[in-house]
Amino acid sequence: MSCSNLTMLVSSKPSLSDTSSLSFRSSLTPFFQLPSQSPSSSSPSRSSVSPIQCGLRELRDRIDSVKNTQKITEAMKLVAAAKVRRAQEAVVNGRPFSETLVEVLYNINEQLQTEDVDVPLTKVRPVKKVALVVCTGDRGLCGGFNNQIIKKAEARIAELKDLGLDYTVISVGKKGNSYFLRRPYIPVDRFLEQGSLPTAKEAQAIADDVFSLFISEEVDKVELLYTKFVSLVKSDPVIHTLLPLSPKGEICDVNGNCVDAAEDEFFRLTTKEGKLTVERDVVRTQTSDFSPILEFEQDPVQILDALLPLYLNSQILRALQESLASELAARMSAMSNATDNAVELKRNLSRVYNRERQAKITGEILEIIAGANALV
Repeated sequence: MSCSNLTMLVSSKPSLSDTSSLSFRSSLTPFFQLPSQSPSSSSPSRSSVSPIQCGLRELRDRIDSVKNTQKITEAMKLVAAAKVRRAQEAVVNGRPFSETLVEVLYNINEQLQTEDVDVPLTKVRPVKKVALVVCTGDRGLCGGFNNQIIKKAEARIAELKDLGLDYTVISVGKKGNSYFLRRPYIPVDRFLEQGSLPTAKEAQAIADDVFSLFISEEVDKVELLYTKFVSLVKSDPVIHTLLPLSPKGEICDVNGNCVDAAEDEFFRLTTKEGKLTVERDVVRTQTSDFSPILEFEQDPVQILDALLPLYLNSQILRALQESLASELAARMSAMSNATDNAVELKRNLSRVYNRERQAKITGEILEIIAGANALV
């Protein structure tokens, strides 16, 4: 007997022409019923629920397969939990430097407003073309992580089209690259891939491309689309205006809302009832106050020329780290759900296996008794 139907609940009614399934169900009616059924239940209710149609050997193989899948998903969950803590630590450790750098640039930019100095990266010009840096993941098995940021990019592209603005995309990550390669009507300036851990070298490659586009006036604005890590079960796709430099001295989205996080969640692996589990700690990031009164020995233009490339690198690196932490958290949550589903499926299959085995044993005992009575 084939093991094609391994679903506990089937919404559609079984076909009357399927004589094998009907004969199997009728032969096991006294012994094999689902928990929600009884031998005296009405036929309409029984027609909406179909039992697992497998033999004992197929059920044993299926249970072993589910056990192996459960081990794999549980291992992937623990690996993601260990990696997401390191990724979030990298984000939080780099946040004070990133925020202080933005404040320094903002202070210098304010001083230059009263002087006739031309700084290209801080110059706000009429927007005709926008560059979108879209950060996605390199792998799947992470729930809707990649779909969320791609949908965010599609929505932003639609907004730019409605405003009559041109756009180009810089894709970062294998999933985003494959998505845009299948859609040649979306203009893509460059395809980039990232490693397992974001590095300053990878961020610098993106920053150089963005810098050249903005300086050459091919684009008038650069927006960074990435997934903001909020908690273990939540991540928000955000749009951060990268260039020109924000006049507010903070990381803001296209609507002017700050996307910096005041609190972060850390994760640690612990044991509970003999099994590894994940616990969460909420940590508030402390940043020192920045003095608004500064005197620079060098020319402010020289300082800006030295700090602006560092600003681009730090902001892109931070976005890559946030995106990686969100991806790992999404993978951890997805693997946790897959493990729970495997446990439930294994429990249901074991119940069906035990009932079918008992029905077979009972049938053999009845045959032995009938044979003995025939010989008397």
